[in-house]
Amino acid sequence: MGKRLYSLIMFLFVAFLGGLLSAGLIVPVAGIASTAGTSMASSLDQLPAELETPPQPERSRLLTADGKVLAYFYDENRVYVPLDKISPLMRQAQIAIEDQRFYEHGALDLRGTLRALVSTSQGNTQGASTLTQQYVRLVLLENAEEISDEAQKKVAKDAATENTLGRKVRELRYAIAIEEKFSKDEILERYLNMSYYGDGAYGVEAAAKHYFNTSAAKLTLAQSAMLAGLVRNPVTTNPVKHPQAGISRRNDVLTRMYTLGEITASQLEEAKAEPFDASKVKQSLSGCANSKYPFVCDYAYKTLLKMPALGDNSEERENLVKRGGLTIQTLIDPAAQDKAQSVISNYIDARDPVISVITMLQPGTGLIKAMAQSRPVMGINKDAKGKDQWKGETYYNYAATADMGGAEGFQAGSTFKIFTAAAALDEGLGSYDKIKIDYEHNYQGETFRNCDGPFVQLGKWPVTGGRGQVGRFDMWAGVKHSMNNYFARLIQRVGICPVVKMAAKLGLKSADGQDLVKAYSSIPSFTLGVAGISPLSLTEAYATFAARGIRCDPIILKSITNRDGQDVPVPSANCQRVISEDLADAINAIFQGPYNGGTATAARVWGVKMAGKTGTVPDNKAIWTMGYTPDLAAAAMISYDSGPNSIKFWKARGTRYLRGVYLKYSKRTLYGASGQEAGGRLLKPAFAAALADIDQKHQFVDPPRDILVGEKVDVPSCSGMSVSGCKARLLNAGFTPVEEKQYSDYPVGALIGTSASGGSATKASTITLYVSKGPEPLPPTPTPTPGGPTTPGATPRTPRPGG
Repeated sequence: MGKRLYSLIMFLFVAFLGGLLSAGLIVPVAGIASTAGTSMASSLDQLPAELETPPQPERSRLLTADGKVLAYFYDENRVYVPLDKISPLMRQAQIAIEDQRFYEHGALDLRGTLRALVSTSQGNTQGASTLTQQYVRLVLLENAEEISDEAQKKVAKDAATENTLGRKVRELRYAIAIEEKFSKDEILERYLNMSYYGDGAYGVEAAAKHYFNTSAAKLTLAQSAMLAGLVRNPVTTNPVKHPQAGISRRNDVLTRMYTLGEITASQLEEAKAEPFDASKVKQSLSGCANSKYPFVCDYAYKTLLKMPALGDNSEERENLVKRGGLTIQTLIDPAAQDKAQSVISNYIDARDPVISVITMLQPGTGLIKAMAQSRPVMGINKDAKGKDQWKGETYYNYAATADMGGAEGFQAGSTFKIFTAAAALDEGLGSYDKIKIDYEHNYQGETFRNCDGPFVQLGKWPVTGGRGQVGRFDMWAGVKHSMNNYFARLIQRVGICPVVKMAAKLGLKSADGQDLVKAYSSIPSFTLGVAGISPLSLTEAYATFAARGIRCDPIILKSITNRDGQDVPVPSANCQRVISEDLADAINAIFQGPYNGGTATAARVWGVKMAGKTGTVPDNKAIWTMGYTPDLAAAAMISYDSGPNSIKFWKARGTRYLRGVYLKYSKRTLYGASGQEAGGRLLKPAFAAALADIDQKHQFVDPPRDILVGEKVDVPSCSGMSVSGCKARLLNAGFTPVEEKQYSDYPVGALIGTSASGGSATKASTITLYVSKGPEPLPPTPTPTPGGPTTPGATPRTPRPGG
């Protein structure tokens, strides 16, 4: 009792000098009482709740569809394991070097702690904290890391590490309370899982994996001693960066274990002789830049940061993702992803000034099957020490919209014609009406309709088609051969507003987040793909047709479970019907044309009935091929790179862009052929590989005839009217009048009649006005040949010379 009384007096003296008597008075009494087997409840009353069951930060895992790890997210690389999954040698080593009497004393080793307090009061910082006290400090530091406000975080971290008697007293009080709350084994388990072992490894499981590529349960004596020695100073004794210091510290631990009788002399000698094998060091890097599919990973990560189920704001969500030990299951198919990436990488080199993308979705579910690009290495601008450093190929996920990591987007050319066709069929215009088109036409001064009504196209809009695209064509021909002027006339008939609304309804989004309807409802060239969109967004729209009118948001997450095994709700694909099955079936039938002798023939997978469309942006700035079946929808595109590092190259080429451009690193020449290059070389092999993994395949459904024929409406009579009057009446009724001159007994220029002889026609269709060009002239009277026959039609005979 004499020694205990002396210790108590010394402690009170030190606490008084430090101005902490009121805070620490409880501690020695409770501490001494704990050594005698009693406790004081008053000390527990001030124990912070987080010290009772601290949520130790644990890394989250992002998995592909087959369960393989795609990436880890963490602030601290930690995998929590129970004590029975930690090698007994590791437990012994840690106790031997940090607190050899851990299982013998209470919350504090009284002699060592009082010695440290006296020394600290004299200005000489000294250790001797028990393992429980160290655990308290670790918890307080972790709690500080949870604080989002940086200033408050610094205050909390300073309070947890300051070299003052106040901090020592708080640690002692909390340590006593913890020992009352938990068993020694529970405290040791928490300590081993929370301690930092250097090189980014938190907790013994992550450390075992990092330094030795093993688990905590399988650690050997030498490995256990090395990890135990790291806790005191994980920087200077790191065996990766400081091999000699690391080995020396390990040997100190082994010697201590031998001194304590934990190991034999032969075990000591054998363990000290074991070298550190640096080849087994396994880096476990956090984040998407280190992932096999960095932009797929980044898309998933950005999705997580938008999930209300993970927090009220992005900071809370990020904190949970990096510290919450989540298991995040994606739907990405590694086989489809690998094939899409290899197809692009084998065709387009990342160093060339072009960008290529392949995206694939599962119709009816929104499942992202693949998302590959020609620059697959994600750029980072900070090294491990936080210094500026460029490494990688791009920051952008070129498949996505800007809010999900994408760039400014790409025009998609004639792939937009599908929206005009769908709007026309939806408005009842049918597919068989033949529209008269020219090879080239400027629509300046002509009338179009936006969401507010008719307007005149003031600026020039010259549209050029193929040389053979002159005459009258229906929708089937216009789609199959991608006739630009057919669709210019069609959007003029149906109105721009219904076309843009149809595109938005199907899932098309502007890459920069603009409202499509507000931005493009007065731009007739929308039908030719002038909007900047993301490949994934366009694939979503085409997938809606493939799913017979069911639109689904692209989704990448299948499930999330937290560290306790509880499910966390993931974003729904929000699948809903946006167009009728009949309309989707009609589009699917008509848009098989490009794959059957049309512009996308080179992209057709043998034996597969496909639908879709090609697209070429003016001046060949980009080429596209869209393809789909009821089971898969895909986009493949190649575009010039408009970024600052490439713009000089393209300026030197003038307006030729992809047409005839030689790619130095890809070692090939592009010709700007959408069907052959974007389709045949990219989409076709990737599509075929993805389809091969689908066991049960479905077929398109034939559409009803009614939607293809269109809605029949009454045609106003033009009886007794002039040609100009009839035109005006038909235009006012929504029809498109065209003139066809015929010989008749009517005066020249008079209206003979119209093609709507039955009084009805398809809505907004072409009505032919038959206009007289007067009586048919009589055939000319043949002129008789002198001396020849006079019988009409007889052939005069030529006399033979010299006969």
